Formats: sequence, C-alpha cells, structure tokens
Amino acid sequence: MKMERPKAFAQTVAPLRNVMLLNALIRRVNDRDPDLPGMACFYGPSGYGKTVAATWNANETSAYWVEMRESWTRKSLFTAILRNMGLEPRRTIPEMSEQISRELAITGRPLLIDEADYLMKNKMIELVRELYEDSKSAIILIGEERLPQNLTRLERVHNRMLEWVAAQPADLREVALLAQLKCPDLTFEEGVFEVILEAAGGRARRVVTDLDQARVDAHTRGVDHFTLADAARINFYTGDAPAPRGTN
Repeated sequence: MKMERPKAFAQTVAPLRNVMLLNALIRRVNDRDPDLPGMACFYGPSGYGKTVAATWNANETSAYWVEMRESWTRKSLFTAILRNMGLEPRRTIPEMSEQISRELAITGRPLLIDEADYLMKNKMIELVRELYEDSKSAIILIGEERLPQNLTRLERVHNRMLEWVAAQPADLREVALLAQLKCPDLTFEEGVFEVILEAAGGRARRVVTDLDQARVDAHTRGVDHFTLADAARINFYTGDAPAPRGTN
C-alpha cells in the first residue's frame, strides 16, 4: 500500500532537483527490462539533500528505506529493513535474508539504502547483492562522492549496477524556492541569493542554515526585507571551522 506523505513535507522538497533526480532513477530501475541489472547508485557530497530526497521518494514510490549507521552490524541492517517492511525479524541472518528477499519479490517495491558507504564494512555489501540476486527487485544505494569508486572495486556488485547518478549542487532557483518555503514573510534584495549560494558552496543543507540566519536577523531587527548590506554584515555559515583563538 502506498504511504501518504505529509502535504507540507511534499511541498517543501518535491521541486528540488535532487529529489527529482532520485525519483527518475528509482523509476528507471524499477521499470527496467527483466534482463537488465537492477541495482543503482545515487551519490554526492554531504549536504546535497540526498537523505531528504530518499525520504520523500520512499513515500512517493512506496519504496522500503533504511538509513545506515556506522555502528550497524549485518544483523542490525537486516533487522532495520524488516522492521521497515513491517515484519518480525527471524533469528538468524540467513532466515532474515530469506524474509527480505521474499518480501521484495512479492511486493515489487524498491529498496533504498541510505549512507550506503557503511556497507563496505564487514562485506555487508555482499549481503545486499544477495538480496538483489534472490529478489530481482530494484535496490538503490545512496552515499557519498566516492561510493561509486568503492563499488567499482567489487566486480560482483559492479556488474549488477544499472546506473550511477550524481546528486547536483543547489542552484539559484532552489535558493529562491527554499527562501519562499523557509522565510515566507521575508523579501530579499536582488543579489542576496547569490551571496547565500556562494557561502553554502551549493549545499542545500547550508542554504537552509544561511536562510535561517537571515530570518533570525530580520526578525530581531523587526524588518521584513533583507538587503545586500545585511548579507555583508552577517557571517553566513560556510562549513569552515573557526580559526584558533589567540592565547595570552
């Protein structure tokens, strides 16, 4: 059954470019010819909005979705997938693998694995490959910029990949869109969005942080218009660590 997504959440992320890129990738792999491989990779630097895209698309495409953690073991991974499926995990890894593969095969629903870089640990990627082999369902791995290179070194996994799609940096259209969503009562002087985009380095997460700085500043001063002079006065968040403080 297709999950209903909150209206506000859908309106917040649906038009963003990486949301649509991942959506197209999921549909491409899910609707592929049966003779084509059924795994794919969506990758890019931290802060590009990949997890937001995964969350939205899990609802939009009825995909199963898990976000991995560094501390996870093989059992942790399979338990998380089964719980997302609404199934009670069995006792052993082989039993859980059979449960997952059967559910994927029966439902035909895609599986999204976020933070998939952690799959390289303890050869967990091989377990995921086996899930694909047993179910032939679409499996999308979502991770950092070097994930494709890491996967390429594993021939049995690499041969099952249908597409590699790179997440894209935010552009001015998306800065303007996020400003409308996050700061609906604030107007911006022409050129401010360029300043914010440059400070954020194209990372959507930082764009949202910098827009919030502008919103808080304007609210504190009791104004509803944010200018280039205001932008020059604010130390927008760039992700750089602060310089060491001098000692007496």
